Amino acid sequence: MDPSVLAASFLPILLLELPDKTFVATLVLATRFRPLTAWVGVGLAFAVQCAVAVTAGGLLARLPDRPVAAVAAALFAIGAVTLFRGAAKAAAAEEEALAEYQRKVRGGASGLRAVGASFGVVFLAEWGDLSQLFTAGLAARFDDPLSVFAGAWAALLVVSGLAAAAGAAIVRKVSVATVSRVGGVVCALLAVVTLLEALGVDLPV
Repeated sequence: MDPSVLAASFLPILLLELPDKTFVATLVLATRFRPLTAWVGVGLAFAVQCAVAVTAGGLLARLPDRPVAAVAAALFAIGAVTLFRGAAKAAAAEEEALAEYQRKVRGGASGLRAVGASFGVVFLAEWGDLSQLFTAGLAARFDDPLSVFAGAWAALLVVSGLAAAAGAAIVRKVSVATVSRVGGVVCALLAVVTLLEALGVDLPV
């Protein structure tokens, strides 16, 4: 496992998901079920989604290098635009996501049933989400599926763990708009670097 690839996968996904509905979904689940139970279900859902994304990225990596780099750059650019646009309406988007998940999540379950309910809500709601596409792009760019999987899943576990443990307090103290802008900068840098690679520009290591 390559620590640099792991870190390069962890940070962007962390910044993508902190202001995203993943955080809100886990926060809602943790208020309906036991926080640890909700986190386990959410974490399992993300493990499956990361595995699928990394597999797709690995298949993409088998194609010629420059087209793969171009596709990865496009995914990173989409991530940057999404985050910058989301920063401008962060508060409204957060309230909308909170209301959406409160309608979806039903309380009353416990144990394995709560784990299954948490898994199902997040798995279905987050399928095809930007972070999953982003993970596929990372897997294609680095051609190191194990490190990308570990970094992306760790980031998602951290975000969902923060939401389950202290989500309400974090929402009050952390500016979602600022996190979105920082994530947008990171995604934009990745897009530029990957695009330069696609164009055959030699970058210093």
